[in-house]
Amino acid sequence: MKLSRLLDALAILVVLFVVYKLAIAPRFLDKAGAYPAPHVTYATLNGKPFVLTGHRGRVVFLDFWASWCEPCKISLPMVENFARAHPEVDVVAVDEGEPRAIVEPFAKAHGMRNVALDPQGLSQGFFQLHGYPTMVVIDPQGRIRGTWAGLNPAIQLNMANAEKQLSS
Repeated sequence: MKLSRLLDALAILVVLFVVYKLAIAPRFLDKAGAYPAPHVTYATLNGKPFVLTGHRGRVVFLDFWASWCEPCKISLPMVENFARAHPEVDVVAVDEGEPRAIVEPFAKAHGMRNVALDPQGLSQGFFQLHGYPTMVVIDPQGRIRGTWAGLNPAIQLNMANAEKQLSS
């Protein structure tokens, strides 16, 4: 009896965790709770600077990651797949705290596009990052509407829902 109760409790915890990751963790700020995104500029691997204010009028996803981050290695291909399938939004992978010499071969080996560099890790303060991966969702008016921290197996679904909600 005790083992079956333990297994029931474990199953409930797993379900609650999945519900949290899919429904609660990626919630959006309502319009009243949205706040302006910082005016940041990043160097990129393609040589053109990424200026966040230059992307007004479009939904922007900033995916903060690092090459040493194991959950990031799982999340990055899903985010890249979404970016390729949704050219109507801007998805930028922002490496945190690593020099170009580390980021460039990693990005090439993983087929990444639109990679920005923050070698000093200044985005931690600008975007209030508390771990990796962290996705920041910015609406077409340049306001932060959501922040999703941690590995999310449903990241593509969450991104699609955000794009649909914020583009209308």
